[in-house]
Amino acid sequence: MSIDRGPIFIGGLSLSGKTQLRIVLDAHPDISMTRRTYMWDRFYQRFGDLGRARNLDRCLSAMLATEGIQKLQPDPARIRSEFLDGRPTYARLFALFHQHHAERVGKRRWGDQLGFVERFADPIFASFPSARMIHMIRDPRVRGDSERETTRRRRGSLGWETARWLHSADLAERNREVFPDRYRVVRYEQLASRPQQTVREVCAFLEEEYVGTMTDAIRSVTFDSQGGTGGFAAQASSGERAFVEAHAGRELLAFDYPMPGPTSRGNGSAPLADRRLDRAAMVAWRILGNGSRADRVRRWA
Repeated sequence: MSIDRGPIFIGGLSLSGKTQLRIVLDAHPDISMTRRTYMWDRFYQRFGDLGRARNLDRCLSAMLATEGIQKLQPDPARIRSEFLDGRPTYARLFALFHQHHAERVGKRRWGDQLGFVERFADPIFASFPSARMIHMIRDPRVRGDSERETTRRRRGSLGWETARWLHSADLAERNREVFPDRYRVVRYEQLASRPQQTVREVCAFLEEEYVGTMTDAIRSVTFDSQGGTGGFAAQASSGERAFVEAHAGRELLAFDYPMPGPTSRGNGSAPLADRRLDRAAMVAWRILGNGSRADRVRRWA
């Protein structure tokens, strides 16, 4: 990895285009992109001071037992040796795994796809000042084909997912304001409808050249049936749309998503009990998701 080009992180919620973008970036001859290593959300700060041998042993044992990390084919002895030669930080330990893997596949720059990695923007940029983070976001009124099949039968799922989307959108707004030159928000609809143009813009943000192998990768990825329009999904009921718009209207507008006129809004045909359950699910997620949005921002201050 060159001195002036740090690691690349792709974040956002599920079905927001993270995988498609990762596949295309990984097609670049100089970029190695990984996924499902879960380093930041499973291991960061979980084992205490890594300067203590016992804590380092526990952390390495847990990491090496993780399937996604095993796929990097790490050399534990080399990682331990190089880690002991520098500062005993979690970020540096994580980087060694990625750097060795990138070296093994013949690439100079590494990156990782991790859902909700936007939660760790502050420690990541503090550890890697030249890192770049791409936050994928998607209209919450549009559900992917596979997601629709699994969530339509669960009462309260709309409120739960709306609260998660609001958390991610809140972090997107905050992080791109705090790190304007290092943080980029990309809409799924933009990537799906104009993939080559969008990837060229991402490459410029990463200070990398767009190359022909990325065009081939773009042709290989697919988007679900609602991916390219950016409009309201046919499968979303008027009640579902109204619920999301009532609770996330400001955020939808902040990311240039269309909002209907006031005469087209309403509660739709959803039972009142379902909407109450959805509101309760939003509250539950906020409690389980580490408190209020203001507290989550202050947590990194």
